[in-house]
Amino acid sequence: MVGIHPTAIIDPRAVLDGSVEVGAYSVIGPNVNIAGGTKIGSHVVIEGHTTIGCDNTIFQFCSIGAAPQDKKYAGEPTRLEIGNRNTIREFCTFNVGTVQDAGVTRVGNDNWIMAYVHIAHDCQLGSNIILANNATLAGHVHLGDWVFLGGLTTVHQFCHIGAHAMTAFTAAVSQDVPPFVTAAGNRAAPVGINVEGLKRRGFASEQISAIRRSYKLIYKSGLSLEEAKVALLGEETEAGDSAPYVRMLREFLDTTTRGIIR
Repeated sequence: MVGIHPTAIIDPRAVLDGSVEVGAYSVIGPNVNIAGGTKIGSHVVIEGHTTIGCDNTIFQFCSIGAAPQDKKYAGEPTRLEIGNRNTIREFCTFNVGTVQDAGVTRVGNDNWIMAYVHIAHDCQLGSNIILANNATLAGHVHLGDWVFLGGLTTVHQFCHIGAHAMTAFTAAVSQDVPPFVTAAGNRAAPVGINVEGLKRRGFASEQISAIRRSYKLIYKSGLSLEEAKVALLGEETEAGDSAPYVRMLREFLDTTTRGIIR
């Protein structure tokens, strides 16, 4: 195979596209499937029932597809699925899922995952996410599209973080973070909306204003959560082209199980 270093150890049952590159001393197990254009650095271990899509770059010393850090795990053939065009920097650890959840850990497309990030069992990540150095996700965490987690952010198991949300450096997230919200501190608390991120993604000023008004209904109006949901429905009705973003917030509040940061 072109692009496979002679010191790499690849199980003959693994399925690698002919364009995959594998660096020195990397180890790839029997149940691994890697699509075209993906580059694996040196000293990477990829094991478990792991599927990796096209054009990913995995830097040296990563552990991908290892058994979950869960004492209930008994060797079941759970999975890890990684999409396309992700960058995974040095010393990252991604675990397969468990049968207590969906049985699969998923990472979407076009994510930028910096060094020392841990993605535990059964996490579900969307696309266009940035995880800064040492961000740590416990089991069963869900991240929406375009989430940004600052360095050393820790996320408690079962927490959900909505699309376009952001955490500051060293945030400790123990409850759900609604879409568009910026969280900071230990324990993480809301400090506004992710205005700069929204501007960079092309949100119009009226859309950002509608999101800001919705944030104030949740966090600044003195309303209870149930009252805020009713108020958001009214805001959605009046928001015109911005209504889908208000709806994202309202629907997130309807589905939270851990409660939101307050």
